[in-house]
Amino acid sequence: MKVLALTRYGRAGASSRIRFLQFLPHLEQHGVFMDIAPLLRDAYLTRLYAGGGRAMMEIAIDYLRRISQLFKIKQYDLLWIEKELFPDLPSWVETWLNRLGIRYVVDYDDAIFHNYDLSRNPLRRCLAEKIDSVMRSASVVVCGNHYLAERALRAGSKAVEILPTVVDLDRYSVRPIEPSVFVTIGWIGSPATAKYLPLVAPSLRLLAEKFPLKLCVVGANPEMEGVEVVSRQWSELSEVRDIQSFDIGIMPLEDSPWERGKCGYKLIQYMACGIPVVGSPIGVNREIVRHGENGYLASTPDEWIEALSELIANSTQRGYMGAVGRGLVEKEYCVQVVAPKLAEVFSRAIYQEDSACAA
Repeated sequence: MKVLALTRYGRAGASSRIRFLQFLPHLEQHGVFMDIAPLLRDAYLTRLYAGGGRAMMEIAIDYLRRISQLFKIKQYDLLWIEKELFPDLPSWVETWLNRLGIRYVVDYDDAIFHNYDLSRNPLRRCLAEKIDSVMRSASVVVCGNHYLAERALRAGSKAVEILPTVVDLDRYSVRPIEPSVFVTIGWIGSPATAKYLPLVAPSLRLLAEKFPLKLCVVGANPEMEGVEVVSRQWSELSEVRDIQSFDIGIMPLEDSPWERGKCGYKLIQYMACGIPVVGSPIGVNREIVRHGENGYLASTPDEWIEALSELIANSTQRGYMGAVGRGLVEKEYCVQVVAPKLAEVFSRAIYQEDSACAA
């Protein structure tokens, strides 16, 4: 089976790397051979995270390159699309593919439809139903959680599958436990998602007065008064080692429609390294965090203080919860488990429709 993956980014983009690229060698074991055609070059994200903004001329060139990619689609059995083919443009191409009988699977790990239907930009709001149209035209919609899947069902999708965002067990291993005077509370993300850290700043400040702790932030460089912050630049080569230096992993979130569509990837990364977690009870976090087993859910500042205090003060509890989390990743949240399911989704998208046409 030959599949063309039309991703948003290359390896520099977390969504493309995790939802698409890491599956390639595993899918080959199931007879799925992939070519990758990213929309935006890695330089786009490098410039964006450095505060350089969007270079519209370069984006236009990338869009033209994607048009050229579409001339090759007859060489493939199936297209695998990340979210949409052309952001901020109508779904004409996806509708055209459907009318021509060209099958595609579309993947969502974020509530990208809210970029349109909840946008403050009136031009964007004109595309409020764009993603619904993309979903309807797809042979299968793959979603990272139930919130996204419910939208796909309401849109009238032909078939919907829920496959979580996962890690590769060959890359992630349980960290060796080393005694330390300080307890390290860790967070990994990007400059765009560091906006959630102030939600727990008051709790961390109070804890820092009671316990010897530090906050390790990977992928951003925030300041937090009253808390020792160690910032590390993110890289694919060092991210696992950085996470392994944590004693506790956190994932604070706001309660809004966009956050309800998130897939909890950082929680899964922490758990894969045998680290207990504390997260906001928003969206899929409520499924990933088994409260009192692999970590805690915390809504209010007092709940964050209570959960973190328990883990800071009890290294045995941290070890136990970390082991439970690692077991959950091995059972549900790893490429080794999900890749065969994804290969089956592709097969059904191609061969079941063939059977339906033959019938």
